[in-house]
Amino acid sequence: MDISTILTFIAVATLLVISPGPNGFLIAKTVPVSGQKAGFANIWGFVAAFYVHGTLSIFGISILLVQSAQAFFIFKMVGATYLIWIGLKALYAGLSASESSTALTSSQQNYKQVSMRAAFLEGFLTNVLNPKVSMFYLAAFPQFMSANESAINAYALVTAHSMVNFVWFSVMVIMLSKVKTATSSVKFKRRLNSITGVVFIAFGSKLALLKSG
Repeated sequence: MDISTILTFIAVATLLVISPGPNGFLIAKTVPVSGQKAGFANIWGFVAAFYVHGTLSIFGISILLVQSAQAFFIFKMVGATYLIWIGLKALYAGLSASESSTALTSSQQNYKQVSMRAAFLEGFLTNVLNPKVSMFYLAAFPQFMSANESAINAYALVTAHSMVNFVWFSVMVIMLSKVKTATSSVKFKRRLNSITGVVFIAFGSKLALLKSG
């Protein structure tokens, strides 16, 4: 595998990472409520999911999603349901919060922090259950490997994708942490949860309508 192939793959992976999607909105939802460490836990969940998809692609297991319409449908609907569930949770938290002074304490409770484990799991499931990520590893990923490419080289590409992802979202986490004072108010969190809730429901609905071919 030559350097030009690696650089081309990194360029493609970068476009995938920086394009608007559930990951960015998950980070935007997590950091203001649970802090920088939880945001990085989200990112490590993303990375772990990439290695799962990469491994399935390298060993040809996930080809079942392409060959079997039923398998793709089930996988797609599980992923869509999970995204919609996250959206409904965020939307409920946003809409149930009240600006009245008597309900302020109750509103703060609606935004209790998530654990590092929960944040990691959210990031992991958001990506591992996303057929679009799987399709990237089934369609684009093999184009950068020759027929006799070693597994080490293949995992090097997965690592490159993961590094691009880690750098991009780390910058987002740090930026959100820098403006924590502005993002820590109940009013901001209510609006953010409402917006991210609608966005996640939209992503889930769009994913449910995704066709395998």
